[in-house]
Amino acid sequence: MRGAGNLALPPGIEGVEMRKDYYNPMRNLAIIVPFLAATIFSDGSMAQQTQSTLKAAALESHEGVTITAQPWMDAANYKAKFPKKSPLAAGIVAIDTIFRNDSDESMKVDLEQIRLNVMVSEDNRQALRSLSADDVADVMTDTGKKDPTQTRRSPIPIPRGPKVGRDKHWTELQKAAADAAVSGSVVAPHHALQGLLYFDLQGQLDLLSTAHLYIPDVRSLEKNHPLVYFEIDLSQQGGR
Repeated sequence: MRGAGNLALPPGIEGVEMRKDYYNPMRNLAIIVPFLAATIFSDGSMAQQTQSTLKAAALESHEGVTITAQPWMDAANYKAKFPKKSPLAAGIVAIDTIFRNDSDESMKVDLEQIRLNVMVSEDNRQALRSLSADDVADVMTDTGKKDPTQTRRSPIPIPRGPKVGRDKHWTELQKAAADAAVSGSVVAPHHALQGLLYFDLQGQLDLLSTAHLYIPDVRSLEKNHPLVYFEIDLSQQGGR
């Protein structure tokens, strides 16, 4: 099975060995209560904006910041943002992510440091970089490969092909991906930022059953004070 080897990644997307000691499940004990309190006392518009995602999302909350994440595993989820073609058909999974700041300070999230940590096999753990809007369009317009959701895994990882010509179709897909993505990195006090993070799993949705969304760099802008890292367990969502 393909899952026994390294996960083939597109250009610019790296798989690196994961640390084995970064996960601290005790931090999750304080997640639910502060998040529910923040939701009850938030303004109506913010609660309404995030309500659909929060129903089934995994989350972690500390130091006044709550991050929720919900993988989109059904093609129907993508129709509103991608009416012509779904990234899921190209093997890309989007994670609907909300960064909520209930503190009195502005928070900055280093989006480039976010990783999707997955276990390909017992001795092969990888940290996948998120895709840019350009990367998403490149993968979706790569006509040299088959739909990974409709084919069996190859015993040898198949790397993504070179970037193809960027025509009108590519531009439309790039714009759709950019419009739906997390639009910025700064979250104002008592505000929320919502958008998609994209990861190329090449159709291997079962990898989400071991996945954690790792967000190592969130810090207060005013004090330049880093928060404790966030690690959101997506296994329940990936196992559905």
